[in-house]
Amino acid sequence: MPSIDLKDMDCVSIEKDATALDDNVIANLKQEVPGWELLEKENIPRLNRDFKFKNFAKALAFTNKVGAIAEEQNHHPMIVTEWGNATVTWWSHKVKGLHKNDFIMAAKTDEIYKEMDKG
Repeated sequence: MPSIDLKDMDCVSIEKDATALDDNVIANLKQEVPGWELLEKENIPRLNRDFKFKNFAKALAFTNKVGAIAEEQNHHPMIVTEWGNATVTWWSHKVKGLHKNDFIMAAKTDEIYKEMDKG
């Protein structure tokens, strides 16, 4: 049976007793979203990526598209939108770290970027 791309998956509700992914699972899932960097802030691992655009309007349009899919999936990132740039950071507050949902949303974010007219 063929595997399903992360971008085609839906986020799941994170159960109260769920835990963050371990380093081995993170390393495997990270291969599916190669443009993303792992960073740690306040002792919480996160996925982070900068997306480049020709102007503020394009960056804002991207931000709005990411926001719409985040709302649809009920999993929300931190997004910083600037002239010609949008920085997206995913992590799961409930587990104080990374969950498979974060990798799903990173892949969906990449797909939005790929489909956008950045010029």
